[in-house]
Amino acid sequence: MAASSNSSGGGESSWTPKQNKLFEKALAKYDKDTPDRWHNVAREVGGNKTAEEVKRHYEILLEDIKHIESGHVPTPNYKKNSTAKT
Repeated sequence: MAASSNSSGGGESSWTPKQNKLFEKALAKYDKDTPDRWHNVAREVGGNKTAEEVKRHYEILLEDIKHIESGHVPTPNYKKNSTAKT
């Protein structure tokens, strides 16, 4: 998954949780019709991420979503907390 490290071996640097949050916010701010979208997203993420790196991170995210929606990723079996208040 695209979470915090590159498991695909593409040479891309790791992503911190903070960078992932900034990435999500930047994607909401700069939609697909924004000129220089990936440069803008890279600037918002910081950490010396390049436009190519953020674009690849986005492509990995799309692949993850496709796998989840197609049922290739099992749903976690969370234990119910009997002391939790609802």
